[in-house]
Order: sequence, then C-alpha cells, then structure tokens
Amino acid sequence: MALAGCQVTIGGPAEQPPSSAPAGPATQSGTSPGSQAGLVVISDPGQVTGTIHGTCHYRDGGELPDPHCTPGSIDPAVTQANIHQTICISGYTRKVRPPASETDRFKYDVAYPAYGTPQTEKTELDHLVSLELGGSNDAANLWPEDPPSPNSKDEVEDALHRAVCDGRVTLAAAQRAIAGDWLTAESVLGLKGLPWTFTLPIR
Repeated sequence: MALAGCQVTIGGPAEQPPSSAPAGPATQSGTSPGSQAGLVVISDPGQVTGTIHGTCHYRDGGELPDPHCTPGSIDPAVTQANIHQTICISGYTRKVRPPASETDRFKYDVAYPAYGTPQTEKTELDHLVSLELGGSNDAANLWPEDPPSPNSKDEVEDALHRAVCDGRVTLAAAQRAIAGDWLTAESVLGLKGLPWTFTLPIR
C-alpha cells in the first residue's frame, strides 16, 4: 500500500497533528466539531457522522491509518471527571455504538473507497480512539483496519481502558497516545516496555 498522506477538514478548520506528509483530501461532517490536542471533538452517540473526500493512505504497511484522513475524534461528553459514570461502566459502548447498518454503509461506501480497500477484503471498521476511551463515531475516527477483530489493537484498547479506569493514566493521555500510534501507546504511557509488532499478510 502507498504511504503518502492526505488532509482532513471536518465541518471547518481544525488543528492538525504534526506530519511531513503532503496535503490531500478532506472529510466533512454535518456538525461543527472543535479540536483538542489534534483530535476532533464531536458528540455523536449512536450515529456515524461526517464523510471522507479524496484518497487516504495507510502507514506502516497498513498497521496505522492516514493521520490526516483519520486523526482521531473524541466525545466531549466523556471527561476525566465522569469516567466512572461513562466509559468505566459495563455496557457503555453499547449505548453509544451506531447500528451495524450505519457502520457497514460507511465502511463500504466511504472508508473502503477512500483507503483503496477492495470491497471483498475483510476488515474491521475501527474507532481509532476506541469508544471505551471516549472516542466518537465521526469519520475522523473511523478507518478500515486489517486484520479484522479480534486483533492486537483490541488488546491495547483494553489495556488503556483498564489503566484509565484504575487511575494509572489520564483519559486525555490515553486518547492522545492511541490516536498518535496504537503500536507504541502502552510504552509511551509507561504501561509496557516494548511496542506492539505484528505481520500483515502479503497482498
């Protein structure tokens, strides 16, 4: 897969994470999100919002999404002060996850064409910042992850969720770490000595 980058704009200007990649396509949302530490801030429980225009490119052989097409997005309704009333309660993600009809439509009609993924390929429509870490359902937070779930990123998400709910790391730090590079998130946060590594199948 190609390793270039592309530009994202969701409902207006937003702060972008540092990148040396050239500018490219944009995303659009029907809402007016903000920005926090490079992450799009939008509350959209139970529904997929936004779209992607143009071409996006995976990084690191497909292990990471395009940082401009998929910079990550968080729900402002989840805060450090209320984690034990939101993400740390069993069943939280079921309340905010969109129906499969919406995620499948976005996956095949928007994400696959944007990332150049064949319609026949099996992937997971992944939340870059997971719902259990207060991620949103916006296009800025969704990408076709290969291999599909369960996979190593799921384990990282669970580890960060436990650390946040146990008070070992802050919610904001966990969100930034997993959005920046889930492979190194645990080591960046001091939860693990080495980053995740795995080999994708040869295409």
